[in-house]
Amino acid sequence: MPRWGMVIDLDKCFACQSCTAACRMENNTPVAGPDQAGMGRAILWNEVLPFAEGEYPNVNETMIPRPCMHCDDPACVKVCPVQATYKTDEGVVLIDYERCIGCRFCTVACPYQVRYFNWFAPEWPEALKAHLNPEPEVAPRPKGVVEKCTFCVQRLRKARERAQAEGRPFAATDYIPACVETCTGHARYFGDLDDPKSLVSQLSSSPRAFRLQEEMGTKPKVYYLKEG
Repeated sequence: MPRWGMVIDLDKCFACQSCTAACRMENNTPVAGPDQAGMGRAILWNEVLPFAEGEYPNVNETMIPRPCMHCDDPACVKVCPVQATYKTDEGVVLIDYERCIGCRFCTVACPYQVRYFNWFAPEWPEALKAHLNPEPEVAPRPKGVVEKCTFCVQRLRKARERAQAEGRPFAATDYIPACVETCTGHARYFGDLDDPKSLVSQLSSSPRAFRLQEEMGTKPKVYYLKEG
């Protein structure tokens, strides 16, 4: 069984934000207007943040993409009182929106701050409704639930269905999230971390590879490659 993970090469990422746009379109992410954004209620499942390392005056400043880390030992799962957030057998951390009661314990427990409380019911202008993804897994979420990156898990289902329809075995390379597909700098890699032949597995073992806040013990499955 695959264990899905991602590698992001910071040498190739130039913060074009195509991953953010692709994620929003693929997953029907609500758009916060100026009033909601002014109160810190913007929702970005996949964002690019400024990142600095070193000490003044030798400070290196760069931009770092931050999706959900899909941890192997996720703190969010441990604290959910209604088991709305869970990890699949393939290592993807998901939220059951029907069970979520919006208590936000998970947002407090997550050290990466990648979970967003939906403060408002999404309203789409008529002209934009045609762009909504019709997949049931990404139907617009109701007000009062927590939402986040899912590695575009709806694409996994479609890839398996396509392989079955074509009469062939499902291959790990059949499935990639929207952010990986649209990365203009080809900085993102996705695949099975447990397959030693996969590129994502090999890159995750590179001397350049690191993970955010590893000291927290959550075992994130998103790796970064240091800038050369």
